[in-house]
Amino acid sequence: MEISYVEEIKRKLIHLSSLWMVAVTLLLAQKQWIVCLIFAALLLLTLVLEHDYANGGKYLGRLYGKLFKKMLRNEVKPGQWIVSGGAPVLAAGLMMNVLFAPVIAASGLAVMLTGDAFAALIGRKFGKHKAVNGKSYEGFAAFVIAGTIAVSVVFALSGLSGRCYIWGAVAVVAAAVVELFQKQLKLDDNFTIPLTAGIVLFFGFRFWM
Repeated sequence: MEISYVEEIKRKLIHLSSLWMVAVTLLLAQKQWIVCLIFAALLLLTLVLEHDYANGGKYLGRLYGKLFKKMLRNEVKPGQWIVSGGAPVLAAGLMMNVLFAPVIAASGLAVMLTGDAFAALIGRKFGKHKAVNGKSYEGFAAFVIAGTIAVSVVFALSGLSGRCYIWGAVAVVAAAVVELFQKQLKLDDNFTIPLTAGIVLFFGFRFWM
């Protein structure tokens, strides 16, 4: 079910609001285990709220419905539990902080949150030159530009310089390509985008810095 462009904007604004995860990852870089606990707790809470909504909960479920019902891509039938985009985003935050150092985790999340949002909004509104899987080159370009800016900000805040920015750009392009072929991968792009960026940065920093 395709939602309206206005609701798509609302979805992506929520997506962008999750940049607080990047800030928390950087601010608590010396206590990464606390970051993991925060994301794990919020992930559990989100799943509980969505389960309550799917089962017609009178309080939490009803509140969830009022806030997010129109933004859900799939209509929830009574008793059907559909996980929205919020849970995978939090799960991705947890995954990145478990697998990578804080600066890489923050960078991967920043690419996912900004690149995916701008690719969807620009591609849907201005995408006239079609790429694969119904996506557009305009959306691809928006992903690369937004993701590169986001990674550069993370690097600047972390005091990185030099060739780090080159690897940041390479990581963003790799993540954009993965997003382009999301249909073939059959995995949630909230996982594949940050993971791809994280892997590129990990090996780039480790072997060519």
